[in-house]
Amino acid sequence: MRVLMLAAGRGTRISRYLSGRHKSTVDIGGEYLIKYTVEQLKLKGITDIAITVGYQNQEIRQILEGQGVTFYYNPFFDVTNSIASAWFARDFIVDDEAIMIMNADVFLEPDLIDEIIAEEHSPVLFADESRKEEGDYKFYYENNILMKYGKELHGDDITGEYVGVAKIGADFIGIFKDQMEHMINTQQHGVWWENILYTLVDSHDILIKEVEGKFWAEVDFIEDYERILRFRDYRLNYNIEVVHLD
Repeated sequence: MRVLMLAAGRGTRISRYLSGRHKSTVDIGGEYLIKYTVEQLKLKGITDIAITVGYQNQEIRQILEGQGVTFYYNPFFDVTNSIASAWFARDFIVDDEAIMIMNADVFLEPDLIDEIIAEEHSPVLFADESRKEEGDYKFYYENNILMKYGKELHGDDITGEYVGVAKIGADFIGIFKDQMEHMINTQQHGVWWENILYTLVDSHDILIKEVEGKFWAEVDFIEDYERILRFRDYRLNYNIEVVHLD
């Protein structure tokens, strides 16, 4: 399995707290978030890892120097959204291999990474049913099939919050890439990469897998960052093993 991480955007909602740093490079207790993710993936046996960079790309490259990561560059990061970042890495998305695509500002506990790697269904987006009204981007799904999506969902139209990760099997890669090319060619470069899957809801089953109590957080707001720090402190204080690579 391959992993593509998208790290080109500015992160304007939390930028005033970061002094110009990229939000994927925040300190999560002695290590950088993006380096933590890469190292955890490598510990799980994932060696084909690519990252699309843009804003503060030299900072990310320096942090990950020597990690064996393939880099792609989105030179239009300030006027496009993450679908363009996925498109610039299109050669990494190969037809005969499953891929995990994630936003690089997402923290995933190791057990959740295991669960994503082991997931056999496709295409599947991951969601947290414990976060509904407080969630940022929300899903409504029935029988694990995505029905509605958006920030504006409320009340009974929310089943869970989107985690920021998808897994796409080899059998769906061709459909995904064709739709991505269509959207880019029709100037839809201002939307998220997930919109590739959202636009296929009417013609294909886009599946949802709940994270079932596993911890995650996406660094969009300072509260998200603080949740990560509290989780990390808890694991360390209770001597729960956290593995680091030198």
